[in-house]
Amino acid sequence: MASPSEPSHGGTPPEDSFLELLAETLENLDRVPRGQFLQRFFKTIAQLDLSETVSSDYWDQILERRRQLADTLDKPISLKAAMVDVLASSTYLRVPILMEYQDLKKLQFSAATDPLTELYNRRLFEEHFDKELNRALRYNQHLALVILDLHQFKEVNDRFGHPQGDLFLKTAAATLRKSLRTSDYAFRIGGDEFALLLVHSDAEQANTLARRIRANFGAAVESVQASVGLALDFGIAVFPADGDQKDVLVRIADQRLYEMKHLQRGANAQQSKPQVPSAAVTAPFRPAGAPATSSTQIPPSPASLPASEKRKWERVSLAGTRAYAQLADSPQSTARVVDLGYGGVALEMDASEELGSRFSAVLHVPILPPVRVALKKIYQVQASSGKVRVGCAFVS
Repeated sequence: MASPSEPSHGGTPPEDSFLELLAETLENLDRVPRGQFLQRFFKTIAQLDLSETVSSDYWDQILERRRQLADTLDKPISLKAAMVDVLASSTYLRVPILMEYQDLKKLQFSAATDPLTELYNRRLFEEHFDKELNRALRYNQHLALVILDLHQFKEVNDRFGHPQGDLFLKTAAATLRKSLRTSDYAFRIGGDEFALLLVHSDAEQANTLARRIRANFGAAVESVQASVGLALDFGIAVFPADGDQKDVLVRIADQRLYEMKHLQRGANAQQSKPQVPSAAVTAPFRPAGAPATSSTQIPPSPASLPASEKRKWERVSLAGTRAYAQLADSPQSTARVVDLGYGGVALEMDASEELGSRFSAVLHVPILPPVRVALKKIYQVQASSGKVRVGCAFVS
């Protein structure tokens, strides 16, 4: 059997068949669209920047040269041979370079897809979104946009390295491909961000699919994600209920993704191991109001903490940010926000600061507007650095 690189003796090579079909199609086109196509065609196969008119003229020359060569040699001549002859003899093409048909297909694939996941890329997302939204507007049909990203993906890269992160991105892409209908589209639009366009899908159908994708991805990575809570979070916007403009739908889907990431997911998360804040590794644990002990003691293990002090909700680390809390009872006093969760917050401040068992504060956290909260002190830890860390629960 002949390999793809060998000439085929029993039939017409694929690239010749493609060019013959192209010639037949172009015969039925008006001059303007014909020139527009040929301009892109010559740019792709020979890197020639020609005008539409010159492109059409060269194509006519190629057809005429094929007829001349066929008459002279008294045998059929391929369009490819005539094309090489015309372009090589022109002043535009000093070195006759043509692209193989398979290379042309690879180029088209590369231009439309993300190289890592082989999903459609952001450029195609913009194009398809415009096309499908216009179709939905014209025929009064539903169109759902789903934006997804990998929860705690940065922690995966930091702890396990980028090759492991790439593996999870490929796993997410494979999960999307397996879960979608043939009429739907999946795209990689950013580092760990993906988008879906679900045609003829309302909010309920889109939500059902997104939850199934999330569950399938969770099952796929469960055996290798270690202690990192890697998951696919998502936000959904649907035409026409949420808007009829692309930027509006994207903004709404982004907002709902953010809500799920920082609120809904925290409410549904269950931690298998309660944790003491990291600054307590060199300091003793003591209940609120108890006298401080030597900073050289080792605190009890998390499993030995009273049940009332175990965390119920997942915490989001704010290390490296400028998040802080302004203590309402002492307006000139501030504390650094260490982490934040659905049920409480951890603060770090100078040991000289005194807090009651209940107090109020205004939290200043990046992205969110300032918010006033009432807090109940649950524990206080003194570190060797002279700082104290206070764990607080929100009081409704």
